[in-house]
Amino acid sequence: MRILYLDCGMGAAGDMLTAALLELLPDSRSFLEELNGLGIPGIKVEEEAVSKCGILGTHITVKIHGEEETEGEPGEHLSHEKHFNQEAHHHHEESHHHSSMHHVEEIIGNLPLSSKIKKDILAVYGLIAEAESHVHGVPVSQIHFHEVGSMDAVADVTAVCMLMDRLAPERIVVSPVHVGSGQVKCAHGILPVPAPATAYLLRDIPIYGGGVKGELCTPTGAALLKYFADSFGDMPVMKIRSLGYGMGKKDFERANCVRALLGETENGGDSVAELSCNIDDMTGEAIGFAMEELFAAGALEVYTVPVGMKKSRPGILLCVMCREEDRDKMLRLIFRHTTTIGVRESVSRRYKLDRSMEIVRTPYGDIRRKVSSGYGITRKKYEYDDLSRIARERGISIGEIREEIE
Repeated sequence: MRILYLDCGMGAAGDMLTAALLELLPDSRSFLEELNGLGIPGIKVEEEAVSKCGILGTHITVKIHGEEETEGEPGEHLSHEKHFNQEAHHHHEESHHHSSMHHVEEIIGNLPLSSKIKKDILAVYGLIAEAESHVHGVPVSQIHFHEVGSMDAVADVTAVCMLMDRLAPERIVVSPVHVGSGQVKCAHGILPVPAPATAYLLRDIPIYGGGVKGELCTPTGAALLKYFADSFGDMPVMKIRSLGYGMGKKDFERANCVRALLGETENGGDSVAELSCNIDDMTGEAIGFAMEELFAAGALEVYTVPVGMKKSRPGILLCVMCREEDRDKMLRLIFRHTTTIGVRESVSRRYKLDRSMEIVRTPYGDIRRKVSSGYGITRKKYEYDDLSRIARERGISIGEIREEIE
């Protein structure tokens, strides 16, 4: 499995994530040419090699109409006020043009990118707008973006989404995020670190402060991590193929960077939580509905086993397998949709074959075939949905179809 691990021991910002991922590509120059050729209004993205604490990495500069955005104090990254301004405070910025979320959507819609990348960009931007809406207490439709700051953010988010699409990791794991400490200046005064919008975005994500004074994680960085991360925690066992260091501009006693590690696991297995409970007072239909809800929420497996319970009552053992990070979500669903008053848990290692899908051209048209490989074996199986559809259309059996195409 192809895994991307992001070490955010010095926080995260859009430009730092861009630089770290950019270093994982064999040809960064051609990517930047493509990025700058998209036509984001007034934007030019440049890279430069810099050293922090003896480590060589890449720093990304986003210039708007030929000028680099100035930075605030005390931390390197400007607070959320760089990107977002509440409509009620327009009089502070009368000399600048402001744009709405609708305007940003128009800009993204006009970029020559795939629909998937556009969807990713707008989803990340939507998370930031939602956070600002919550902090300021106004609808998203009334949140306005400062022209310079919003274009800077569009460039950062677009670059990261393009790089994620190009690197195509199968799983993204992010370390606990260092947010910094102290306070940060903004247009409305002095705010605590993490800034309110950043804190909102980092809900349910492991974060910590520390001795570094300043804002280490920006709303853009937080939104990108929230959107792309499959899990947060320690680096998994993996064989590293390439590394990238995305440098910030400010110098600290620690190397101010995001580190990206791209590697592979070789059938190393992963940990799964197995949740189970006994039920003897639910109908079959109700249990079936609960199973459907659990699957829809991302359960890896849900099944039932008939059991004998206390006082010789027949019952059902409901078993749910899920990723460890989904445990709390599954527990809430089990208690909501079943009558159980207690759930047991065990954590197991799961070993599985690597799976991929291929298209096979047949006399009946294209049919999907699942390929599973690993541990010295390879198995191939045609998708049942495709076989059953053709069988019904042609009035023949699934066995006849298999015989013909094999």
